Amino acid sequence: MQAQILRLNLAGQPLEWLTWEEAACLYVRELVTWTLGGVVQTVHGGINRFGERSTLDLAAIIACGGDRMARPRTRPPLTNRALFARDQHLCLYCGNRFPIRELTRDHIHPVSKGGRDTWENVVTACRRCNQHKGNRLLENIDMELLALPFVPNAAEYLALTNSARIRGDQMEFLRGQFSRKRQEGWLSEVLPQVS
Repeated sequence: MQAQILRLNLAGQPLEWLTWEEAACLYVRELVTWTLGGVVQTVHGGINRFGERSTLDLAAIIACGGDRMARPRTRPPLTNRALFARDQHLCLYCGNRFPIRELTRDHIHPVSKGGRDTWENVVTACRRCNQHKGNRLLENIDMELLALPFVPNAAEYLALTNSARIRGDQMEFLRGQFSRKRQEGWLSEVLPQVS
């Protein structure tokens, strides 16, 4: 699995994950202003008239300039993959860990009762708990949440969506921009068995 490159704006705010090809284009266009972390990949170019081959070392983290300062997303898109990663693949009703195929998105305040499909209104639930809750409000049934949902910031979202391929230097950089509660693991207070 190919590691991806973390792209930042000039202020050091995380923006997106890039493939090595996309990053190489930014280097060649001289848009990379500064870099952090180790080399993800070395790209070999052609041979010049002196018989020397060109190379380009692609860093794990690159900050790019341009005409305007790119701004990070203020509200990351809500996807099941990111939601399940946010909730550490735990059902936030029964507290058990499940494989992705057994997880569902549950609306705390059901859509049928005016609830919205937003980060603050959805949690990960196992199929059994989601079916048991149905379209009822929590105060009307014998169920409660183990933790409150939240909107991940840009750094947290990028870590969630690339957790299988993230490098140590990239994670260290992103973790410095996590909220304090999430630096320690947001479910650890509620569920001590989660590390």
